[in-house]
Amino acid sequence: MVSITLATLVVFLVVLGALTLFVIEPVPVDVTALGVLVSLVLIQPASAIAAGYGLLSEPIVLFADYPADALSGFSSTATLTVLAMFILSEGVQRTGVIQRLGAMIASFTGDSVDRQLGATIGVVAPISGFINNTAAVAILLPMVTDLAERGGTSPSKLLLALSYASMFGGTLTLIGTSTNILASELSGRLIGRSFTMFEFTQLGIVVSIVGAAYLLTVGKWLTPERIPPRQDLTEEFEMGEYLTEVVVREDSPLVGQQVQRALVETDFDVDLIQLIRGEEIFLEPLGPKQIQAGDVFALRTDRDTLVDLLDVEGLSIVPIAVDEDELEAGESRQNLVEVVISPGSSLVGESLVSASFRQRYNATVLALRRGQELIRRRMDDVTLRVGDTLLVQATADSVERLDANRDFIVAQEIETHDYRASKTPVAVGIVLAVVGLAALDVLPIVVAALAGALAMVVTRCLRPPELYEAVQWDVVFLLAGVIPLGVALETSGGAALLADLVVASGNFLPIAGVLAVFYLLTALLTNVISNNASVVLMIPVAVEAAQVLGANPFSFVLAVTFAASTAFMTPVGYQTNLFVYGPGGYRFSDYLRVGGPLQLVLGIVTTIGIVVIWGL
Repeated sequence: MVSITLATLVVFLVVLGALTLFVIEPVPVDVTALGVLVSLVLIQPASAIAAGYGLLSEPIVLFADYPADALSGFSSTATLTVLAMFILSEGVQRTGVIQRLGAMIASFTGDSVDRQLGATIGVVAPISGFINNTAAVAILLPMVTDLAERGGTSPSKLLLALSYASMFGGTLTLIGTSTNILASELSGRLIGRSFTMFEFTQLGIVVSIVGAAYLLTVGKWLTPERIPPRQDLTEEFEMGEYLTEVVVREDSPLVGQQVQRALVETDFDVDLIQLIRGEEIFLEPLGPKQIQAGDVFALRTDRDTLVDLLDVEGLSIVPIAVDEDELEAGESRQNLVEVVISPGSSLVGESLVSASFRQRYNATVLALRRGQELIRRRMDDVTLRVGDTLLVQATADSVERLDANRDFIVAQEIETHDYRASKTPVAVGIVLAVVGLAALDVLPIVVAALAGALAMVVTRCLRPPELYEAVQWDVVFLLAGVIPLGVALETSGGAALLADLVVASGNFLPIAGVLAVFYLLTALLTNVISNNASVVLMIPVAVEAAQVLGANPFSFVLAVTFAASTAFMTPVGYQTNLFVYGPGGYRFSDYLRVGGPLQLVLGIVTTIGIVVIWGL
């Protein structure tokens, strides 16, 4: 039995603090990871000072090679590979090939939910094996939403399947998800065996087939229709009582004033959507315009505020229903859209006011949906979260800019895109070359991926500034922050101590049962914290446990990897789950209801598959 040392206790306290912050998320997870890194870096020298003053018997040693081991997350091959894979995924995305493929397949689905589900799963799963699965969902979400609209299907029926199928696809290859790449590095360091490109593809195929069969049968039955089939975005967001048009009377005190001062900078909870003046319709920016008698304003406000506004400002209600057609009358292209706040967005933790949303994007937010919760009044000071869905009205040009902005995922297909279609063979060829060189062991995956990233720029698939836009820096810093935590857990003896506790289950379970326990523990952990953090914490423990039991440590590593790559039971378990949370109008419990049985089924399938293929 491993003894508990002061170093072990300190590491456990850091782990406990990190887990708490990951779960309640007062700050983004990458900031928590950096906090973990700084804490670990400071503990060793601080304890040496304390020991010098006699406050400790000896310094706390968490890293054998200090500070190199403490900062190893930044130089890690996993971190660099993930960074390069983001760039490769972006190069493919910029060609529009995935959107064209999705549209082509969607044309065969019609109004059949089974065909729509089959198309959704059949497109996203294979793609997610070769570009980052998070990017695949972000790219395909608009296609799936439009697919549901054209077929008269609730988007709720398709979007959860989109997220889950992307996780199936992530188990197909080494590069399907950052979790696999990180697990491969940890496995190489701990047991001398990294993953090859197609190391677990055969099990990934089994997982994908079983998962797809579940989603097409039991999953389809369990998935609720939270959002009715969409005909009108204003109906979907239940805006009937919050949208109205008012006309400025001749005797109104607003006549002659600027819109900005008269109606925007007031205490009223009112958003101006558009101005109708004669035959012309004006959208943002409305602030500089001077108000004239007879001007008609479309407003977002509640009834009580409207009554107060009419009394004070000399306005009269126009008896007309304000719907999607009315709001899109001012543009020949789409200007009323849903946008999802993406992970790493600069708006996370901000409000519409603090982010200066209207001024920054020349767009008006009409409503906010968080899961099934709808907010249509007093939105300005609501703190934004990842996965929040905003109903936005703006000019078509502003919608284009929103679509190109990495802070958002626009949940409908936008008609005009600056795709580099001529570069499609080049971008796809580069990705295939990276996969081939790594699979044939000609180059290490990190070298092949970095060379491929450079090739994307040299061949003009990407422009140099787009390199930095392509990288999800929150994931990079998350990896850099949590990798040293795994090193400290191992060095301090914490991993061995936890392994002893799990191994105790071997007294009444066969080794295959202990393997299943590791899958279950990792799955539960991943559903409440980052998948990458759970891999860092669980793989050292799994390796220690396998060695104590005399089992195959590689099998235990794979059980942890597959469990961390498939988190179905909560919206926060995986980034793709958050992507669809708002657009699907889901409740937290929907993930548990649909994802819980799926997690159990795949836990059994994965455990049996590992035993059969790799042995114990």
